[in-house]
Order: sequence, then C-alpha cells, then structure tokens
Amino acid sequence: MPIVQVNMMEGRTDAQKEKLIRNVTTAVMESLDAPEQSVRVLINEMPKIHFGIGGQSAQKLGR
Repeated sequence: MPIVQVNMMEGRTDAQKEKLIRNVTTAVMESLDAPEQSVRVLINEMPKIHFGIGGQSAQKLGR
C-alpha cells in the first residue's frame, strides 16, 4: 500500500486539497501500477509560524 505524505503551510482551500489528493493518487497509480484503492495520501498542514524559509518564519515573511 503506497502512502504519500505532503507537508505544507496552512492556507489552501478544501477544493485545492481534494485536487492535490486526486492528482497525487493518479501519479502513484501510473508510476507504480498500484490500484487506486491502495493509495493513501496524508496532508500535514503547518501554521506559517512553524515553517521557516531562509532563517525566518513564513508568517514574518508574509507568505
């Protein structure tokens, strides 16, 4: 059973996350010849204050 974890900053819409899940699932199915029902996609969202870019938080950078 393929499991894919996606780490990203918070702020995407539910529709965007649904699209991401669909597209990642399709990519895994095509790449590994895995059945759709066996693919798992986990999205881990982090607050922008917990995401660092170049030594500063994404929140401080206005991202």
